[in-house]
Amino acid sequence: MLGPEKLPRVVSELGRWVGRARAMARQFREQLEEEVQLEEARRHTPTAPEPAPPPTFSHAHPTDEYGADTTPPPPAPPPVPATDVTPADAAVTATPSTNADERRA
Repeated sequence: MLGPEKLPRVVSELGRWVGRARAMARQFREQLEEEVQLEEARRHTPTAPEPAPPPTFSHAHPTDEYGADTTPPPPAPPPVPATDVTPADAAVTATPSTNADERRA
């Protein structure tokens, strides 16, 4: 049995233990709520980027599934006929000679 001398001390000690239990329960609840909120945020966050909208197709410039222009390139110009005269030879031939020996020949 508890007498008047021990009763106040026992009640005080009991109150401290109840306060500690309540604080621990509150911390536990807050931690669980925080983890639930983080998990919900992870679920709502997209993991992959949104796909690009489909390309708009034009009859003037057809494109493939990646959007690359599939219009054929213009035809190449016709080849230039080969000559035996190089550009350097043509320049020498086109300029009048100033050498006296070349004029006599």
